[in-house]
Amino acid sequence: MQQEMEYIYEVYKEKNFTRAAEKLFITQPALSMAIQKVEDRLGMPIFDRSTRPISLTDAGYAYLDYIESARHLDAEFEQQIRDIKELDKGRVVVGGSHYLNAYILPQILAGFLKKYPNVEIEIKEASSAELAERLRRQELDVTFHCSPEFIQDFPRYPAFRDTVLLAVPVGMDPLAGKHVSLSGEQVMADPLVGQPLSLSGEQVMAGRHLQDDCPCVSLSEFREIPFILLSRGNNLYERSVRMFEEAGFAPKTKMKLSQLVTAYHLAAAGIGATFVSDLLIRDSDQELNYYKIDSNLVTRQFYALLPKRKYVSVAARRFIEHFQESSFGAELYK
Repeated sequence: MQQEMEYIYEVYKEKNFTRAAEKLFITQPALSMAIQKVEDRLGMPIFDRSTRPISLTDAGYAYLDYIESARHLDAEFEQQIRDIKELDKGRVVVGGSHYLNAYILPQILAGFLKKYPNVEIEIKEASSAELAERLRRQELDVTFHCSPEFIQDFPRYPAFRDTVLLAVPVGMDPLAGKHVSLSGEQVMADPLVGQPLSLSGEQVMAGRHLQDDCPCVSLSEFREIPFILLSRGNNLYERSVRMFEEAGFAPKTKMKLSQLVTAYHLAAAGIGATFVSDLLIRDSDQELNYYKIDSNLVTRQFYALLPKRKYVSVAARRFIEHFQESSFGAELYK
């Protein structure tokens, strides 16, 4: 049974009997005969040999699902045995966006690997949409997501929060120099009269935007300036679309990018305003003003998501526990 599944899976991958036979180190007639026996037992063909390259029939797709389920069960069983034998060892495949891999995970991974030096970590980097699909295919042990619709489908653990701010180049900022007076009006005034509407990078790093008395501004104040937006498939793309709808205008889009970090640096170069995570800001640059936007969509709760399977390796469980104990995760339990 195991051998016939291996034969069928190899033909499926190669889309050709001859190439599959070479990979399996058997003759092409022997491979064809073995698969024909399976098809005879099922009473229907697995492969449509009339297409070029050959393709799966409906029965073939059903059989392939069966094969992949069996492979996942085998992998889980082998992982359980490894955990029983070597509780201090293991392997964790972590999926994350460039933002998460570059700005959130380094500190977490350094502490985790110091604590568990024999655990192997593999990092996969992709967009939120692609990571979601990889999790569905059980190609990842853990990934991170903040979409309420998506996270419902998977086992999940609270991981960290961030706040979305608007970063505006100083040279094109329509609110530059404006303060909010004690009456709540926006005024051009001396700093002693009221609070500035904008935040510096230093203030963001100090958490000023998280304080209740930090002024919020409407996104509509920026309707006349160009924006750098993320492309479809990123969570921040979906949120920005909804925030623009709330503000009642369509943005003047200068460009669309796949990476949040790139958008941040291009905004600092003066190309346009963009949305950024507060966790992205690590220096007190003078090129950007930051604004706390008046919207419930600016707070994002990220969860560590696991694939839909009964067994989670000891290494993966320890990784999630370590994340929750870190400075990022600890904020959730204060």
